[in-house]
Amino acid sequence: MKKLPLLLPLLLITLNSSAQEKSIYHKGWIDFNKNGKMDVFEDPSQPIDVRVTNLLSQMTVEEKTCQLATLYGFKRVLKEEMPTPSWKNEVWKDGIANIDEELNNLTSHTDAAPTQYSYPYSKHAAAINTIQKWFVEETRMGIPVDFTNEGIHGLNHDRATPLPAPIGIGSTWDKELVRHAGQVVGREAKALGYTNIYTPILDVSRDQRWGRVVETYGENPFLIAEMGKQMCLGVQEEGVASTLKHFAVYSVPKGGRDGADRTDPHVAPRELYEMFLYPFRRVIQEAHPLGVMSSYNDWNGEPVTGSYFFLTELLRQKFGFNGYVVSDSEAVEYLYSKHHVADSPEEAVREAFEAGLNVRTNFTMPQTYIMPLRNLYKEGKISMKTLDSRVGDVLRVKFKLGLFDHPYVEDTKAADKMVHNEDGTAMSLKMNRESMVLLKNDNNLLPLDKNKYKKILVTGPLAEETNYAISRYGPSHNPVLSVLTGLINYRGSEGVVYTKGCNIVDATWPESEIIETPLTQQEQADIDNAVEQAKKVDVVIVVVGEDVDRVGESLSRTGLNLPGRQLKLIQALQATGKPVVMVMINGQPLTVNWENKYVPAILEAWFPGPESGRVIAETLFGDNNPGGKLPITFPKTVGQIEFNFPFKPGSQDPQGGKNSWGNTSVNGALYPFGYGLSYTTFAYSNLQISPQKENQQGDIKVSVDVTNTGQRAGDDVVELYLKQEYSSVTVYDYDLRGFERVPLAPGEKKTVHFTLHPDDLAILDKNMNWTVEPGKFMVMIGSSSEDIKLKQEFEVEK
Repeated sequence: MKKLPLLLPLLLITLNSSAQEKSIYHKGWIDFNKNGKMDVFEDPSQPIDVRVTNLLSQMTVEEKTCQLATLYGFKRVLKEEMPTPSWKNEVWKDGIANIDEELNNLTSHTDAAPTQYSYPYSKHAAAINTIQKWFVEETRMGIPVDFTNEGIHGLNHDRATPLPAPIGIGSTWDKELVRHAGQVVGREAKALGYTNIYTPILDVSRDQRWGRVVETYGENPFLIAEMGKQMCLGVQEEGVASTLKHFAVYSVPKGGRDGADRTDPHVAPRELYEMFLYPFRRVIQEAHPLGVMSSYNDWNGEPVTGSYFFLTELLRQKFGFNGYVVSDSEAVEYLYSKHHVADSPEEAVREAFEAGLNVRTNFTMPQTYIMPLRNLYKEGKISMKTLDSRVGDVLRVKFKLGLFDHPYVEDTKAADKMVHNEDGTAMSLKMNRESMVLLKNDNNLLPLDKNKYKKILVTGPLAEETNYAISRYGPSHNPVLSVLTGLINYRGSEGVVYTKGCNIVDATWPESEIIETPLTQQEQADIDNAVEQAKKVDVVIVVVGEDVDRVGESLSRTGLNLPGRQLKLIQALQATGKPVVMVMINGQPLTVNWENKYVPAILEAWFPGPESGRVIAETLFGDNNPGGKLPITFPKTVGQIEFNFPFKPGSQDPQGGKNSWGNTSVNGALYPFGYGLSYTTFAYSNLQISPQKENQQGDIKVSVDVTNTGQRAGDDVVELYLKQEYSSVTVYDYDLRGFERVPLAPGEKKTVHFTLHPDDLAILDKNMNWTVEPGKFMVMIGSSSEDIKLKQEFEVEK
């Protein structure tokens, strides 16, 4: 009894602490720091910058440094699916900037991450809430986590709505549809508890050998900027951050080599701005993304992730970016281990931090970045002012996302109705249909006449393959309909015969691309069997190309022919005299010269989504009229590379003329940028430009009529190119400056309107300033970059 007075204060403290923990959630605000009062940073009525400053003033160095690192999610780095008592002993007891790919049930060669919490969708939303609650309630300052995830093929989550590969998205040339896709990705992310999505990729693919061509919107900076802008706007309209990648000059490593290389882009300063920075500048200034990912590579000897020029001068001071910069995985470490511009791992951390990096991401524990940062501060090598600036950027994004006002998914059950619902499924199907590009169609073989072609041989190594439809950076576990199954479903099993014909590659590939080897007995037998089957049918559909082991991240090619024995299969089938339709499933342009010369019909499907079999069957038989256009040039040979659009005058000889006085090279594109056929025909007329003369700050209005002159409904992409006739510096011969995808019924005419802004006319002058120079400009309307139908001039006056 004598001890009771001593015990009572302790008991009261415990009770008060327990009551305080239960009461941090107040009407209209949350007591994140658990001090029993509304601090300025907890007050939703205060301006965000004021809230950021107040929060920073209360944080320790330990808490600040924790806001500068990523914790990779379960199975990648995080060992537990749910919070455990041991978390109190981990570095993230003081908080964390973001948790990446948490409980998304990733399927991947390298880092698969199965989990019980990914599906049903409501279970994942509840799981994210549990993890978020731990950070809000169990850390001193209660700073919420930014839950990041990938999203270039659709949200990178178990059974989320899938999209075709970005190169297929680029082939749609459909801005409205891409905006819708972004909204679906953002809506699903928010419903599942993700708050920041790594999309779009704004890399400009100028080397067709590069493995990640499949993950880009193409080769043209204007097309990429327009598509990327719509994707970013769509995602952020749903209250989720869009993080652009990969900043910058990432997509042209020397020789197109990916994998461990990813460096040494040979890009001149003017080209840097006009080509590779252009999409980033446009999207940052017009869509205001909250995130940017810094890239692995160097430029002009300076690694981007350690570059103040790239991460601060360009990104923030010139482009106006005000979100936070996250590193690509291991980009910081490469300053030491690959680029050798830092003499220790800690010096690499200092260089990236000083350059402007906000958050380090890597497949290692976050303390491998956080502890060096703390040491650097203790040693006086980094300042509190810079530390507050870097942390402030991260906190500002978290405030903008509403994490300090609504840190949890408020209706977890709603996720089951919002993820992969009817709207998302319809959008995905439409995008798959619109991404189809018709490359050749002699004598209108396509669409196939169901009555004429009753018996079909389906062959080729991609006919039964499905792995192209599941991406490391997109949804997993969606059922995939192969091309063979899609055609059987469409025509009935009695009308379809199948034999594989050959494998994707032969045993000695890729060496067989340079040293041909004789066919094995089995390979010859497989081709012979396909030929025998072809003789018994009315038409042959051969499905060829690449799979995920042939093109993608850490993959690049030295040749671009069809791999393995695929051409030999096609040649043998063509020799039967039966009509052959070639369907290409691939992630990069292929040099299909023989195929283009002799095969009567070729359909480019890229890497379509899980509906691939259905969509390809619909397209071959005419229920879907292909209206896609190529977002990247198909060269005839790798010897032409670099071979792209746009290009400088005389640098490519796009008309295919002779090389100087000799005849020494193969010239011209196999298929040019912007190219794509249709089952109907279109005509352009009545090109109008207003005004004919304008000052350097004025807009130019352009209109043109497009008419469906054929017998079928179809989509046309009206492409506007602009040529500056004379300039103070050499500029691209002409370039894309507008496009619209237009659906038209037979005989229907529509007027398409464009507005050319000063930015569309601007060039970098001799002093590297963006300037609209006086002079004459030519507006060119075409159905591809080489097929110009109408031209008209206007003039810019001083």
